[in-house]
Amino acid sequence: MIENNYEKATFAGGCFWCMVQPFDEQPGIIDIKSGFMGGVISNPTYEQVKSGETGHYEVVQITYDPTLFSYEKLLSLYWPQIDPTDPDGQFHDRGSQYRTAIFYHTNEQKEAAEVSKQAIIESKRFSKPIVTSIVKASTLYLAEEEHQDFYKKSPKAYKDDRKKSGRDEFISANWEKKG
Repeated sequence: MIENNYEKATFAGGCFWCMVQPFDEQPGIIDIKSGFMGGVISNPTYEQVKSGETGHYEVVQITYDPTLFSYEKLLSLYWPQIDPTDPDGQFHDRGSQYRTAIFYHTNEQKEAAEVSKQAIIESKRFSKPIVTSIVKASTLYLAEEEHQDFYKKSPKAYKDDRKKSGRDEFISANWEKKG
């Protein structure tokens, strides 16, 4: 898990295209890979996962330098990217592959994730239950190359998809206004 004192963090937040940019712009982030985790088949393709029949989540796996950007800071950046109350997907992306989850790599990450989730619950920011899972990380299967850094490779398609998804409106209404 640790390479050159770097650590890994893995988050499911709906479509992985929208989960790269918020983390990519931070100091101490070494690399971000889009992929799949948690399913029942090995080496799934995007099309297989998109069908919703493999049990995988779309995820981003972040390699980071914890001396520059802590896991707790990653968590505080993760939560405002999602609707943690939606058990059936995120925004216009529906299906089990778009559920939210924090995949922990260490017991310390598990504990930090549980503390952060409890803080969201106690904040009473949302009237519905917080359904984001906290799950032990398993094998990451990388998405095809065209899905890596999609927001950089296809900026117009990325912006169009993000705009029609409703993600930004949700973030503005539910995270930005309520401190």
